[in-house]
Amino acid sequence: MAGQPWDGTGAEAALIRAAQESDHDAFEQLVRLYDRSVLRVALNILRSQDDARDAYQEAFLKAYKSLHSFRFQCSFHTWLYRIVTNVCLDFLRRKGVRKEQSGHAALDGESPGALDLASDERAASNPARVLATQELGRQIALAMQQLSPKEKVVFEMKHYEGLRLRAIGDMLGISEEAAKNCLFRATRKLRTTLGGAAQ
Repeated sequence: MAGQPWDGTGAEAALIRAAQESDHDAFEQLVRLYDRSVLRVALNILRSQDDARDAYQEAFLKAYKSLHSFRFQCSFHTWLYRIVTNVCLDFLRRKGVRKEQSGHAALDGESPGALDLASDERAASNPARVLATQELGRQIALAMQQLSPKEKVVFEMKHYEGLRLRAIGDMLGISEEAAKNCLFRATRKLRTTLGGAAQ
């Protein structure tokens, strides 16, 4: 599990060592082990399938290029998550204007968010509930735009990935306390924005 010491034994460790020795098949097997997880993290952070696919490819390319530096001091899962979250953070910083535009597109209904796509049999039979859910999704998307890239990543990893603050800190290269403070700021901003929208 992320954030816990890893003994570097077992089939996965053998694959990593083989990949470090330039065994391309071994690296492809590692990609297959983690591809869905990495793509899910990128989708949760970037909220765009195209951007998430770009980040996914960049993250695995970086992992391949720096695989020789992996020393089994943490789990491969934690190491890979650190790469993909940093790629996503860089992506959010570089593409700030584009992110804002894609956020407006989502608010205009062109690109549905996770809440819009959520399947709920009960809601489907209640049009008022469907509209309320879609409106909440729009408000949350707007509120998320108020967060800094790091605040957004910490919030997403905690609430969408279900990771512990210590693991999030490990992945972002910050202390558990710094991750906690970041989450607190993000939550406070979201409550303020969503509270204002509800009035």
